[in-house]
Amino acid sequence: MAPYLGGEFGNPSGMHAVSRRAKDAIEAAREVLAALLGAAHPLDVVFTGGGTESDNLGVAGPALAGGGRGGVVTTEVEHPAVLETARFAGRLGCPVRFVAVDRFGRVAPEAVAAAVDGRTRVVSVMTANNETGVLQPVTEVAAAVRVAHPSVLVHTDAVQALPSLPVGLDRLGVDLLSIASHKAGGPKGMGALVVRGGIDLEPTIHGGGQELGRRSGTHDVAGIVGMVAAVEAAMADRQRFVSDIGEVRKRFETTLVAAIPDAVFTIGDDADRLVQHSHFRVPGVGAETLLIRLDSAGVAASAGSACHSGALEPSHVLRAMGMDRRAAAECVRFSFGWTTEPGDGDDAAAAVAAAVEGLR
Repeated sequence: MAPYLGGEFGNPSGMHAVSRRAKDAIEAAREVLAALLGAAHPLDVVFTGGGTESDNLGVAGPALAGGGRGGVVTTEVEHPAVLETARFAGRLGCPVRFVAVDRFGRVAPEAVAAAVDGRTRVVSVMTANNETGVLQPVTEVAAAVRVAHPSVLVHTDAVQALPSLPVGLDRLGVDLLSIASHKAGGPKGMGALVVRGGIDLEPTIHGGGQELGRRSGTHDVAGIVGMVAAVEAAMADRQRFVSDIGEVRKRFETTLVAAIPDAVFTIGDDADRLVQHSHFRVPGVGAETLLIRLDSAGVAASAGSACHSGALEPSHVLRAMGMDRRAAAECVRFSFGWTTEPGDGDDAAAAVAAAVEGLR
C-alpha cells in the first residue's frame, strides 16, 4: 500500500501519467481478485467501501435495476447490511420475504425456494453466520432456487467465510458474492462485489460513474491493492489457517468445558461451523458483565456482531434460532484469526474460567 499513500498518490480517473499508474495498479489488483473469486472477467469485480456496501449493492442493485421493484428473499439471520437493505427495498415497494431458520440458525433450501415467486429478483443467503459461525447450505439454496425460478439471482455474503472456506461464484453456485478486506487482514473499509457477467445493477452510490457506473466515487488505490494482497495471502495460507486455528479452538473449548462444565455451546458438533468461531453462554452469567471482566484481563471478545458493539440488545440471530431473551443475553462470541498464537486458546479459556468464578 505504501507507494499509493506517497509518491504514487494519483487519482486513477485522471489522464496524466500519475493517474495512469494508479489506474494500472487498480486493474492489476482487479485481475488478481477476479481469478481468486471465480469471475469470468476482471470487470465483473466491483470495488466497494467495505462488506456493508457490497451487501447493499448485491441486494438492492438487482432488485432496483432498470427502475424496477423486484422482490427480495432472504433469511432472518443475515447480517444487518443485508436485512436493512431488504427492508429499505421494501419501503420502496419491493416485495420482501424473510425465511425462518432451524435451532442452529440454518435455512432449508426448499423453504427458500418456496418463498420465491414471479416477482422475486434476488435471493440473499449468507455463506456463514457472522455471530455463531454456522454454515448455510448456499450451494443447495442456489440450486433449489434455479430449479424453481431460473431467472432469479442468488447473492451471498461471504465476508465471514473468506479466511477459512473456499469461496467463489462457481464454487458456491451464486451470481453475486460479497467480501470484506479486514476479514483477511487487509485494510478496514474496503470490500468487493463479484458479479456474473451481464447482470444489471442499480448503483447505491451515485456520482462520477466509476466502476462502470456501478459504484461512483474516487478509488482508494492503496486500500484496493492492500485488500487484494491480503486476500491472496489469506487464500494461500488457508490450509494452515484451518489446521492451526482448529487446534487452538479445540483446546479453548476443551479447557473451557473442563473448568466450566455447564457452559453451553450454541453451535457444537451437531452442525458445520467456521473453524475460527466459538459461541457459547454460561448460565446465570450475563454477557455484558463477563465481557467487562474479560476486557480487564486483556481478552477481546464480543456479544453478537462487532458492528453492534455497545448495544447489547438480544441478538436477532439468536432470537430467530428460538433462544429466549435471558439465554441470548448470556451468549458471548470468541473469534480466532491470523494473529492467533498456539497458546491463545488456553489463555483465553483460563481467563473466562477466572472471570466466571469471580462472578459466581
